[in-house]
Amino acid sequence: MAVPARALVVIDVQQEYDPGVFPGAGLPITHPPLDVSTANVAAAMDAATAAGVPVVVVQHTDAPDDAVFAEGSDGWKLHPFVEDRPRDHLVRKAYPGSFTGTDLEEWLRANDIATLTIVGYMTQLCVDTTARQAAHLGFGVEVLSDATGTLPLAAAGGALSAEALHTSVLVALGSAFASVATTSEWLAALAAGDGLPAPDLLAAAEQGRALAG
Repeated sequence: MAVPARALVVIDVQQEYDPGVFPGAGLPITHPPLDVSTANVAAAMDAATAAGVPVVVVQHTDAPDDAVFAEGSDGWKLHPFVEDRPRDHLVRKAYPGSFTGTDLEEWLRANDIATLTIVGYMTQLCVDTTARQAAHLGFGVEVLSDATGTLPLAAAGGALSAEALHTSVLVALGSAFASVATTSEWLAALAAGDGLPAPDLLAAAEQGRALAG
């Protein structure tokens, strides 16, 4: 199952998510554990570079006086392991979707990219929005489940643990929008020149009914 030309899109791996590098981090990622997801992002970046797969780094950028991701602040800075690795293109965005108000689509088309492999933060916000945007634009989409992550949330609609939130978003994406896989599964597919199994909503619904009994 050969895959059209890929690009690895590394979304918002910034210090605002990691109190280990930025003690004032306002949005500490907790699931999967941050050391797991960052190690997998690094592994994906290294493998992509070795395989000649372009690496696009996305950096969320808000106004200098905003509470998080304020341009120029410590929280806004890319995580050091991302900053120190090669990249082919840098996108700065102001909205959850990496395509909104940026040159991402233009750059991907110019480089004949047909499939996006998405890693980074947060699962339910910028990863989810970007994956859906990419699918709507006709790109193939892959999301690496253990190279993304989130935190617990409580809002007007209710409350979810980080694990429940992460899982629910990946199930939704994997049912209709993206091929969801672990980093090790993706590394094996990359090495073999293969794609990942495509999402199948009908199969997902049938399996869901079976689980529900």
